Amino acid sequence: MNIKDRVRGSLIGGAAGDALGYIIEFSRESTIFRQYGEKGVRRYRISPNSHKAIISDDTQMTLFTAAAMIVYDELKKTGLSAPLRDYANIAYQDWLITQEMTYEEASTKVIKDSPDYPDGFISVVIKDVPELFQRRAPGLTCLNALQTRREQRINHEHIDSYIKSKINNSKGCGSVMRIAPLGMIKKRDDIAAVAIEAAECAAITHCHPLGYLSSAVLAEIIYRILYNDDQLTLKEIVEKSMGHVAEVFRDEKHLDELVNIIDKAVKLSENDDTDLNNIHQLGEGWIAEEALAIAIYCALKYQDDFSECIITAVNHNGDSDSTGAIAGNILGAYIGYDAIDNKWKEELEIAHVITDVADLLADTIE
Repeated sequence: MNIKDRVRGSLIGGAAGDALGYIIEFSRESTIFRQYGEKGVRRYRISPNSHKAIISDDTQMTLFTAAAMIVYDELKKTGLSAPLRDYANIAYQDWLITQEMTYEEASTKVIKDSPDYPDGFISVVIKDVPELFQRRAPGLTCLNALQTRREQRINHEHIDSYIKSKINNSKGCGSVMRIAPLGMIKKRDDIAAVAIEAAECAAITHCHPLGYLSSAVLAEIIYRILYNDDQLTLKEIVEKSMGHVAEVFRDEKHLDELVNIIDKAVKLSENDDTDLNNIHQLGEGWIAEEALAIAIYCALKYQDDFSECIITAVNHNGDSDSTGAIAGNILGAYIGYDAIDNKWKEELEIAHVITDVADLLADTIE
């Protein structure tokens, strides 16, 4: 399987889990199973307007993460590149613009000349997609944090580390649900750089250690799937990624909490209890470590069945679109785009944009 198939698989897989879970994001299990049957929601709900399954802010922000990486790679060739985290900061502020104005407003305003929008749209690969200019239940932490980061840029504050530039103490899952593309960088011997950069990008908006450490683990999992030279199993990839992040961030507070919940997710994926009972032991996914743990559980439990993976990942009390998105990111990368059932691709909103961005991103690393 080539890199492009895995990158496509991860981005489309994440969007599929996101779109499936978005329709029940704020529903309790009693409502889900009453409305959709004893097995919960198992297919997309199609919008009567677009005739597609609608993505949420999770996929929107994931695309902006990918756009930052594409632009970073282009500028790096010229020798003008800043750290990747800085391009991610600007890209996320671009996403903030999409939440503050309509596509028509953004198209007519000269954003680059406004002091409120420093640098304008860097996310050139997705700036002309009207569907991204939609508020799809964006997280308040992301919105508030990015407004603060924008003020920092307006005031010309130089930030070397977003982890050290602490602006809140949030560990919401908005830190990790957008981070999968950070694992899709060129192969390098220093894998610690993958974890560190992912953590820094997560800390742009979420400054609690469990927010950015969870993001570092997800990025490493994706990276190790892409470059699985040792032919490790998915379980081994998860365990090795968690172990390495624990080494890199050995002095971080709350690290043991993350190690314990990921270890629990791995163990639960091997028992014979019901998925709901197992997921209840991991939480509801509103916070980063729980969202990652639920996604890992589902990816491991159903690593040979993408459909069951994302269906299981969304049918619970918690943040269904985020747990579905992360599970889809992981298993989509592991099995590749071609192995994902067509039903998850054909009716997915902006699927062509997602695959185009995936291909551009894959071109930077192949």
